[in-house]
Amino acid sequence: MTALIFDMDGVLIDSNDMHRKSWTEFNRRYDLDTTEEMHRRMYGKRNDEIVRDFFGAGLSDEEAVARGRAKEALYREMVGSGVETMLVPGVREFLERYRALPMAMGSNAEPENIEFLLEGAELRDYFGAVVDGLQVANAKPHPDIYLRAAGLLGVAPEDCIVFEDSHSGVAAGVAAGMRVIGIRTTFVNLPGTILTVDNFLSRDLEVWLQAQLRAA
Repeated sequence: MTALIFDMDGVLIDSNDMHRKSWTEFNRRYDLDTTEEMHRRMYGKRNDEIVRDFFGAGLSDEEAVARGRAKEALYREMVGSGVETMLVPGVREFLERYRALPMAMGSNAEPENIEFLLEGAELRDYFGAVVDGLQVANAKPHPDIYLRAAGLLGVAPEDCIVFEDSHSGVAAGVAAGMRVIGIRTTFVNLPGTILTVDNFLSRDLEVWLQAQLRAA
């Protein structure tokens, strides 16, 4: 049985712009100017890693977690009721079309953000498993999140197809022994992917996936 595993930010929801805006606003509270390079470094990382990158490695674990949660609370406040409008084009129809397959979400994001999306966009019923960055010892680019998702679905890693938008996420999927499809919301070039597409309206994606399912 083939399983589909989705990252969240940049795959299910095109949230990059709002994350950039909320990090900029949050960092301003600490008189920290957010550069374009800082924005580029955040993609695909867990919040405690981003916080330490921005504010220094000397922060305690408690402070790093607290700042990460405060930033995400600001992000959710800024998004408000606009979750549905931020979904990656074609994703809801794609999930509905393949809902007979085992599906999971595997994200470095904090659980509150995952709940925000699942509730706000009413996507919960599509996923048999949801794994966030706090459920594993090692976040992406390590394979832990995707291996845990596959285990919860009861599907072998080699039978899983991952959808990713970041370099660290692709690395995690490849390290888990899974095939990775790149979604070009964040980066145009995603080395290690089998196929890259703009979004879930892609005809190339549909043709490729149907071929995999016939061969399975």
